[in-house]
Amino acid sequence: MMDKRKPYQLVSREWKTEDTVILVNGVEIGKELMLAAGPCAVENEEQVFTITEFLAKQQVRFLRGGAYKPRSSPYSFQGLKTEGLQLLRKAADKYGMAVVSEVMSADKVDELCEYADILQVGTRNMQNYPLLRALGKINKPVLLKRGMSSTVEEWLLAAEYILVGGNERVILCERGIRTFDTATRNTLDLGAVALVKQLSHLPVIVDPSQGTGNRNLVAPLSLAAIAAGADGLIIEVHNQPERALSDGEQSLYFDQFAAMMQPLAQQGALRNKHFDFQKPRLPEAETTA
Repeated sequence: MMDKRKPYQLVSREWKTEDTVILVNGVEIGKELMLAAGPCAVENEEQVFTITEFLAKQQVRFLRGGAYKPRSSPYSFQGLKTEGLQLLRKAADKYGMAVVSEVMSADKVDELCEYADILQVGTRNMQNYPLLRALGKINKPVLLKRGMSSTVEEWLLAAEYILVGGNERVILCERGIRTFDTATRNTLDLGAVALVKQLSHLPVIVDPSQGTGNRNLVAPLSLAAIAAGADGLIIEVHNQPERALSDGEQSLYFDQFAAMMQPLAQQGALRNKHFDFQKPRLPEAETTA
């Protein structure tokens, strides 16, 4: 039943009381912990395959990577575009993973649908209404990041645009908001995570990499996010963060990421959120050799 006092309806708990669960690559997002990881930007084939192989050994099911990169400066690396998407798909298929990548405009939706399993809407495009309407017409999940200066209500209304179009497979992502404090890149709003879990039936995940801009803060805030009710995480990992073409300072080294896995699984277990990280998921040719 709709509550006409609220500007959003379909995303609300009043419309649907039970949690929405979205099945992707064998993971029930909203019921199990979703863990997406990978480079901020796709740089070359060696980088993508090195990172993907490592993540597969950590039992990660979702490969995140930017092929189209919206950057504040026009002189910064803008991504490999279609070639980047092809590399992500090739690496993900080899290691049994699903691809999460950002779509920047409505005219790129079809291309992203060809290569990605989950289409990400970045913070700058949260209120790109033509894009949101286009995503409402597809049959793939959408990962909707909160705008860097957006209220919770505006975030939920952006999701409403997608649901109104007919696509109910929306994953909300808290990625930090812009505040007066410059000690971290953004202010990660974990209070919003707990609040949105009360207001909406949609899964909510957290991006502690963008949320802090500091690799040394990613692990503690990942654990805090799960404790606050998050249904998953999206984390930046790089084989050589000091040489990364985008956001190297917030990208984890391999050993940092591996050290997080057991604490994450333990924290998830406290909330009855299963995460299986025990067995590496290597290509069949490698596991049977």
